[in-house]
Amino acid sequence: MQVIKPSVEVLLDIDPIKMLKKVERCGRTCYKSEGRITSDSYIKFLKDVIARDHLSVIEHGVVTVMLTCDRGVTHEIVRHRIGSYSQESTRYVNYKKGIEVIQPEIKDQVALAKWEASMIHAENTYRDMIQLNVSPEIARSVLPNALKTEIAITFNLREWRHFFILRGSRGAHPQIREVAILILQALQEMIPVVFDDLVVIDDGFHKLIKLGGE
Repeated sequence: MQVIKPSVEVLLDIDPIKMLKKVERCGRTCYKSEGRITSDSYIKFLKDVIARDHLSVIEHGVVTVMLTCDRGVTHEIVRHRIGSYSQESTRYVNYKKGIEVIQPEIKDQVALAKWEASMIHAENTYRDMIQLNVSPEIARSVLPNALKTEIAITFNLREWRHFFILRGSRGAHPQIREVAILILQALQEMIPVVFDDLVVIDDGFHKLIKLGGE
């Protein structure tokens, strides 16, 4: 068994600036203001439409993220209906060489030891079943929610904002909040303007995503 941490890789089909300029071009159709497009007019335009909550405009921009996390987190992610997903399949992947798991934040050492023992027991039971010629799609039933999985997520920019606000909040599950922050920080490094008003704060208990000014 190997314990790993969540990770994020952003896959962009086009240069992010070209994507945002396309969004501006599409959005200016609403106002018939295409003549006001300049080399950097997308910056003010996007700030304005986001401030006015005219978020349908930014749906013309799409980003794919490769996320490594646990299966419990992906069960929540795929509830976002405006998206496309491709996920590692436990039906076809054989874990007989060992499983990888994502460890939740467990501060109590006794509880952590019990968690680790449970993961090892699940791994050993899975291996035993495979050795008894049980198929991976049946043996997977003993694998834990903590099992590492990989998922490709494609959302438009509006849905990413919705995802960050919903899944980065205090009420979100701690592990999905963790990956929401990872993805937000990755996108903020690559894509200007669209996520600038979303900030990561530490309230003394949690790291959270907040709309700027709240």
